[in-house]
Amino acid sequence: MRILLLSNSPSKWMMRISSRYFSSIELPKFYATPIFYVNSVPHIGHLYTTIYADALHRFTRLCHPDAVTIFSTGTDEHGLKIQKSAQSKNTDLSTYCDQVSAKFRQLFDDASTSHTHFIRTTDNQHKKSVTNLWNILVEKGFIYKSKYCGYYSINDEAFVPDNLIRTNSAGEKISIETGHKLEWYEEENYVFRLSQLQDQVIDWIDNRLIMKPQNFHTALKADIRNIKNFKDVSVSRSKSRLCWGIEVPNDNSQLIYVWFDALTNYLTVAGYPNHDLTVWPPCHVIGKDIIKFHCIYWPAFLIAAGLQPPNLVYCHSHWLYDRQKMSKSLGNVVDPFDCIERFTADGIRYFLLKEGTPHSDSNFNIDAVKTCLNAELADTFGNLLNRCTSNKLNPQQYYPQNISLNEMNEILPESMETIDYIQNLSKQCYQAYSDGNFHIGIAHVMTGLRLVNSLFNIIRPWELPKILNNEINQKRLECLLFLSLESIRIAAILLKPIIPNISTSIFRKLNIQPEFCLWKSAEMNVTQHELYSHHQQLHVNRISTEKLIIFSKLI
Repeated sequence: MRILLLSNSPSKWMMRISSRYFSSIELPKFYATPIFYVNSVPHIGHLYTTIYADALHRFTRLCHPDAVTIFSTGTDEHGLKIQKSAQSKNTDLSTYCDQVSAKFRQLFDDASTSHTHFIRTTDNQHKKSVTNLWNILVEKGFIYKSKYCGYYSINDEAFVPDNLIRTNSAGEKISIETGHKLEWYEEENYVFRLSQLQDQVIDWIDNRLIMKPQNFHTALKADIRNIKNFKDVSVSRSKSRLCWGIEVPNDNSQLIYVWFDALTNYLTVAGYPNHDLTVWPPCHVIGKDIIKFHCIYWPAFLIAAGLQPPNLVYCHSHWLYDRQKMSKSLGNVVDPFDCIERFTADGIRYFLLKEGTPHSDSNFNIDAVKTCLNAELADTFGNLLNRCTSNKLNPQQYYPQNISLNEMNEILPESMETIDYIQNLSKQCYQAYSDGNFHIGIAHVMTGLRLVNSLFNIIRPWELPKILNNEINQKRLECLLFLSLESIRIAAILLKPIIPNISTSIFRKLNIQPEFCLWKSAEMNVTQHELYSHHQQLHVNRISTEKLIIFSKLI
């Protein structure tokens, strides 16, 4: 069953909301996902990484609406496995990259991401950035030419150190980290002097890097302690086996290593080398399988070039399907386009961010998606909105006014616990979101909405008009509607990084001005004087009469 999001154009919201800013935590202004290989079409993992970064970016914008922010994503289009993928499909390399990159761009647009930059490593400006960084490292003596040999993973586009290699039952060399088959290569390459930067990289990891969740930072520190000496790393590949990439300056027999090329995309987005890096450094959002590249190699490249390494990295775990690792051979790779078609962008965003636990792998299951969306978006959130805007309980279709919190506590003493909980929601969500734990913040919001829903069962407002002393009962009904509609407004603000389309539709439904859709307005800490010092100028704030269904039940 399709999900409907119907709304009306907004009119003025006539309430003055007083607010406190809850935290001094500084939020980044530049978020960046890894750029994704175009050796295959996008899968659910690509979508999760990108909406995770998007939620962080939207959260920053909600808290700092006037700040200039960047959110970059894109595609990594060079390297051996992309070359082989295009050859296997008998397709021209450039055409192949155009086609697959377009699918990633379409996916992120369909998923309602707020990215400001979509970068491709085949862009001319990016090639200039890579060449410039390379030349600086050569000038500083950090790149030299030497014979390089070792076991190489085509899938990972990387040489694998001896301590991370095992032999399988067939006698083949396998990467312990990824399970991918390795091949022995010997060739003359350009090499980066990683060994000279060991102390500086370790100091950065130990004393400057903030990595969330903490378990990944702890594991990284343990890993570098187990490495007695950093070895210099190859940063080029011979054209004799690779033809698709950026040429090494002044040596057309070599191509720049794909990871050196890919990591430089963050500098390209920031305007390097033509502009001052005013938004530098980026906040990285990465999967746990590429920590080594972003937290050892990348800071080493930057330190060598005299640039500041990133000081904040959000890392997340992987998605399983029915408790099994997703793979083409098992036929259990989840198609993100199909998910958006079946559950809408907001639906699949909600499930992934609600059920995704960054510190450990999460499980994907179609029935689990349906259960989650039915129980929370349809029954909890949608049911509350429908109750508050029903003709039976709210025949005038209005947002009650002239009600203070003290008045609500007096007239609706049953609501005191709920009011306290709603009042603290933005504090709880701020901490959870800034830690990258969207699943915790969402759980807090849903608990608040369930508390409000439970008040309807306690107060039974549909019976109030039948009871004598209608003036008191009418006031009780108004207080319940006010509390419920305020809770919906606050929930829509706090969930906007997660479900941006639904939140926007709710704001329109309730006729709320944009200034009261920001994080600083996500509370009910109001007094009679603050709200209504100019109440003579107010008029009744009417709710849109057009029906809004937040989320329909899924069959």
